Amino acid sequence: MEESPSKGVRPLKLAYDLASRFLETLPERPVNARADHAALAAALGGALPDEPQDPAAVIQDLASNVEPGLVASAGPRYFGFVTGGSIPVSVAVDWLVSAWDQNVALNVMSPAMASVEDTAAAWLLNLLGLPKSSSVGFVTGAHTANVTALASARHEVLRRAGWDVEARGLQGAPVVHVVAGREAHASIGAASRMVGLGSETIRRVEADAQGRMRADDLARVLKECDGPTIVCAQAGNVNTGAFDPMTEIAGLTRAHGAWLHVDGAFGLWAAAAAPLRYLVAGVELADSWTTDGHKWLNVPYDSGIVCVAHPAAHRAAMSQTAAY
Repeated sequence: MEESPSKGVRPLKLAYDLASRFLETLPERPVNARADHAALAAALGGALPDEPQDPAAVIQDLASNVEPGLVASAGPRYFGFVTGGSIPVSVAVDWLVSAWDQNVALNVMSPAMASVEDTAAAWLLNLLGLPKSSSVGFVTGAHTANVTALASARHEVLRRAGWDVEARGLQGAPVVHVVAGREAHASIGAASRMVGLGSETIRRVEADAQGRMRADDLARVLKECDGPTIVCAQAGNVNTGAFDPMTEIAGLTRAHGAWLHVDGAFGLWAAAAAPLRYLVAGVELADSWTTDGHKWLNVPYDSGIVCVAHPAAHRAAMSQTAAY
């Protein structure tokens, strides 16, 4: 028998009530989890049910069983990792987007969502003071954003060397040098590995006591790089909050003919705040940038953003075509 629409909405209303109760009690609830992994696995596990379950009961059981393992990272008393707590309006929009369930792969599949993305992209470039002609991609997190940026960089530096990496791959291609600060975030190494450039091959530039890349040492390292080169700078060290000297780095990178990528997951949003904008002076001179929405904008996980000053390189690296 087909389920009535009113009954089908019950799990949504229940989820709303459960989520609202969680948010209302967030300031007072324990910050740390009260159950370990073994206890949670035992509560959630067991034999796979043989019979169909009532959807509302499934939602209630899930909420009850995971509740002791929730960390109040969105609350005012959490001082752990560099995460972010979602504000109510961003959670509400997230719910709407999930309910609409739009496929945003192509404009024709959801003109509404394509328009939303285009508007958000233009506003982001304006807020961050980046070139208005840049392309913008919304991805699952800052790590994926770094992967996208390095894939775009890989395409462009090899194109300049006469090599089409999308068509021919890396076998036989000119060596691409990746340069990063000694205290670059771990995602730079992982992203370099994922685009086939390797993590142990990264040429490291010395950093100062706050983790900032030293421009004088970058000049030395670049002299050792013969051929296609990608330099990865950092806007906001995850341990200290320090910013690399972008203007100096950009000047050295341009003189070398290299691509400059800025990992701004932690601090690129300083560009949107007038009193802090000096921290990212020169960042607009880069070729690509990454950040995310959950640290400063307080939107739900995951929310990565990648901006590329060379849209053709971005499209070449990440687009796909099919008969349909």
